[in-house]
Amino acid sequence: MDNDIYRHRKHRIFSSSDKLDKPLSLYQGDVHPDWIDYNGHMSESFYLYAFGDASDALFRYIGIDEDYRAAGKSFYTVETHINYYLEVSAGETLKYTTQILGLDKKRLHFFHKMFHGVTGDLLATTEQMLIHVDMNKSRASEISPDVAEILAKIWQSHQKLPSPKEQGRVMHIAKKE
Repeated sequence: MDNDIYRHRKHRIFSSSDKLDKPLSLYQGDVHPDWIDYNGHMSESFYLYAFGDASDALFRYIGIDEDYRAAGKSFYTVETHINYYLEVSAGETLKYTTQILGLDKKRLHFFHKMFHGVTGDLLATTEQMLIHVDMNKSRASEISPDVAEILAKIWQSHQKLPSPKEQGRVMHIAKKE
């Protein structure tokens, strides 16, 4: 993987004057031609890949960058749920929003929505649980105080927002009567 993509991408950095009364809009990008499957639209695996770019934008916004990771700290994803709604084609622009759903000393729970960049149609959503880790010890660790402070400010506002309808969904086939 070419990590230069992440190093050279422009990202917003948290400011205490930022409005936090709605989900964050931190990232947009285009559907790469290599992401298109044999059905002519973005392959399911690349939805997760694209959501990963939105997560990276969140990390940089809250202060997680190369220096943070060089110090042996990062977040690892431990659970992901994706809901697919509409297809998208190569070259189309995607826009994302991010809502913090929960936070404690070691865990971060958030929700991304992926929208078509022109029509605004909801294309997909993902709910993710992450755990903060000390990569040098290969174990969970508390979120660094400076990052935790920013996340707490966002969480303080986002916990007042309505929960996404997809949050906590369980997959099953309903029994027919």
